[in-house]
Amino acid sequence: MPLALLALAIGAFGIGTTEFVIMGLLPEVAGDFGVSIPTAGFLVTGYALGVVLGAPLMTVLGTKISRKRMLMLLMGLFIAGNVLSAVAPVFGVMLAGRVVASLAHGAFFGIGSVVAAELVAPEKKAGAIAMMFTGLTVANVVGVPLGTFVGQTLGWRMTFALVAALGVLGLAGIARLVPDLPKPEGVRLRHELAAFRNVQVLLAMAMTVLGFGGVFAAVTYLAPMMTDVAGYADSSVTWLLVLFGLGMVAGNLIGGKFADRALMPLLYISLGALAVVLALFTLTAHNKITAAVTIALIGALGFATVPPLQKRVLDQASGAPTLASAVNIGAFNLGNALSAWLGGIVIAAGFGYTAPNWVGAALAGSALALAVLSAVLERRSPAANPSLVVTTGTAPVEQTAAIHH
Repeated sequence: MPLALLALAIGAFGIGTTEFVIMGLLPEVAGDFGVSIPTAGFLVTGYALGVVLGAPLMTVLGTKISRKRMLMLLMGLFIAGNVLSAVAPVFGVMLAGRVVASLAHGAFFGIGSVVAAELVAPEKKAGAIAMMFTGLTVANVVGVPLGTFVGQTLGWRMTFALVAALGVLGLAGIARLVPDLPKPEGVRLRHELAAFRNVQVLLAMAMTVLGFGGVFAAVTYLAPMMTDVAGYADSSVTWLLVLFGLGMVAGNLIGGKFADRALMPLLYISLGALAVVLALFTLTAHNKITAAVTIALIGALGFATVPPLQKRVLDQASGAPTLASAVNIGAFNLGNALSAWLGGIVIAAGFGYTAPNWVGAALAGSALALAVLSAVLERRSPAANPSLVVTTGTAPVEQTAAIHH
């Protein structure tokens, strides 16, 4: 794998850390600014909405410049947002800093996925995408716990200052290691928008929303579920989240390895197993050991879908994939927001802290149904398969091929 992927992974590590570390620092931030915990929770919601809106916006703005330069600008935006958060004098400024940082999130992963795929041979694209996303998964194992520890001992402002420093490191790596790949000839914004007329692109994004939404339906309410149902102490939640992060790392690597060989079968297995495991979590959550094992499995199965779904979008939007790739990253966060909302509804209705697991199982099962539908439509309409670009020497050659997974 090219060293350029390491630079992308470092940027992904910083972005993943800043996205999730705030969840462990809400009490400190709320106390410092004199606001309630629910009010401080807007720092999570604001970030998620910023990702959803920023992914297409920043990608469209970046259509006029090279992808490398756009990645550098996005890291600059990420650094600025975290510096603003670190020095914020009032809560409103802190919220603004979170939103500024979030605007870089979707476009970075979307454009980064395209760049990663272009750096390797066609049969290694999913592995390259997975390598970049490894930075995001490792952030949940190392960055988030370490950032939480630093914030609780040295102050939350120090955490965001360190995240900004990670951004500087990622920016330097991109500037030094990522090649300045030429923009595809003749590709305009209208070509990028045309990808959304492809039903397969829309189905892949819907699978992203529902599949990863299934994961976060359970994980959003993991702390009260583990303390009130499984009987863990509050201090144990941190290492349980590390366990979830380890599962994410393993699932991401497995997904990247097998998505290049059998993309659709991998989606069938991972989404189907995820739906079953989430349903079983309503039972296994009552025992400490089985709960811990289930948490790791949810992380692994959930993130095993990420490389194949991202590659699916790139394949189906071939020729002009950048905007579709970025919007698919926003779809992950849309799924997170949707599942958290639905999980809160069933808890408020009195069904208990394990009820969101049933919501997650239903969402993952729906994603599996869409995967089957996508494959059926693809088999019935061979002409709808995307054109593949095969490079011979320096000249791209268009050829139409029926893809069967």
